[in-house]
Amino acid sequence: MLPAALRLGPTHLTVSDLGGSISFYERSLGLRLRDRDGDVARLGTGGEDLLVLTGVHGAGLGGRHAGLYHVALLMDSREELARAITRLAESQTRIEGASDHGVSQSIYLRDPDDNGIELYADRPRDQWPAPRHPGERVDMFTIALDMQSLLATVADEPPSARARTGMRTGHLHLHVADLDGALGFYRDILGFEVMAGLPSASFLSAGGYHHHLGINTWLGTDVRPRPRMSAGLRHWTILLPGGTDVDAVRGRVEAAGLEAKPSEDGLLVEDPSQIAVLIAIDPDATR
Repeated sequence: MLPAALRLGPTHLTVSDLGGSISFYERSLGLRLRDRDGDVARLGTGGEDLLVLTGVHGAGLGGRHAGLYHVALLMDSREELARAITRLAESQTRIEGASDHGVSQSIYLRDPDDNGIELYADRPRDQWPAPRHPGERVDMFTIALDMQSLLATVADEPPSARARTGMRTGHLHLHVADLDGALGFYRDILGFEVMAGLPSASFLSAGGYHHHLGINTWLGTDVRPRPRMSAGLRHWTILLPGGTDVDAVRGRVEAAGLEAKPSEDGLLVEDPSQIAVLIAIDPDATR
């Protein structure tokens, strides 16, 4: 099992127009440009990166292939989610969906390259719905979000151009080509635990969180890996407390006959749909 202290690090995306994407994430999501070096830009709200954007001229829009369904940015309160909604309204950014999942409340949208984004706030764990089906740890559902009640929490505040510090990566949701194969990788090799599932999707986590990872076959089981010159997910990041935790994952990956590529920040591995994930030591755990 992966350690309960696991958290997610930055999500790396390919974009077709780096300047336009920076502008979108600053204006619509209230992120700050933390650093730009040539074709690579790092954005966040505080002391760490949330998104790392790599500009590739001529990159095609995301299409029907394995990869990112959405990256989910977690707010630290319902009020901050409400502020995010008013920011989207002020910037005239189109909202694609708004849902209450029982464990959380969410807003969905897309960036200029069709990369999916979820902005959400969790309910306290003691309010999460109890599981209804055997083998599940929590119940998650989808009903309409009570937008009026949510916005009422910040009704007396003017819109804010900047997101407050405290936003972090809550989970990733991926399109995969084969659910059983993906479970064999993320559950049996990396060490996530299944929390809930559907015939065509599973939700996995460490430490009893409702999910750090969603995987689905909603695009079909014949999807191919993301084309190299397409906009979309380059890799996502799992942060573990220490080097022994990273080494344990490396051992399981290599025992399964898979390649664990050393990188500057940790080790890079690919799931059966060739979606890359970086396993790294959490810098906060070493401070």
